[in-house]
Amino acid sequence: MGTVTIGVSIAVPEPHGSLLQERRAGFGDPAAHGIPTHITLLPPTEVDPGLLPAVEAHLDEVAAAGRPFALRLSGTGTFRPLSPVVFVQVVEGAEACTRLQERVREPSGPIARELQFPYHPHVTVAHHIADEAMDRAYAELAEYEAAWPCTGFALYEQGADAVWRKLRDFGFGVSPVPSQPGERTRRGRRLRAG
Repeated sequence: MGTVTIGVSIAVPEPHGSLLQERRAGFGDPAAHGIPTHITLLPPTEVDPGLLPAVEAHLDEVAAAGRPFALRLSGTGTFRPLSPVVFVQVVEGAEACTRLQERVREPSGPIARELQFPYHPHVTVAHHIADEAMDRAYAELAEYEAAWPCTGFALYEQGADAVWRKLRDFGFGVSPVPSQPGERTRRGRRLRAG
């Protein structure tokens, strides 16, 4: 059956998520509407579909051990020239994001992997577009501010249409509830309210 591409991230809540997604589209990034605004914990990773229940069980454990923390975005940054990305900076909660992504990718877990670049939590607002548009994104969002309490993260899957869709939310401090007989499942997985 091949593989599926998954990712784990912290969603940027409304109204900030839609606003930044629209700005990203406005800068000419064609991928903007297929990528919910987020802070990455696990970058796109190919896995066997049969591994998804183990991935979810692992993420349940990570979330159960986690605690809410404050997140704040402020101003812009860029990975240029190393990588053609402009982002909004995470100025509060970065250490908590770093610890969380280490737990998600822990070597003994089902989604252990090395990263191409050192982990740096951020919210992408322009990627692989013309330099002039990248400069505009950097300048126009330089005063951008947003803050919210982070209470969990989510597992996403990228469809054949390149659109990322949420599979499930994982709330901090929530112990996994054993599935009950007769619960509906999807791909052999228990459906949970998200």
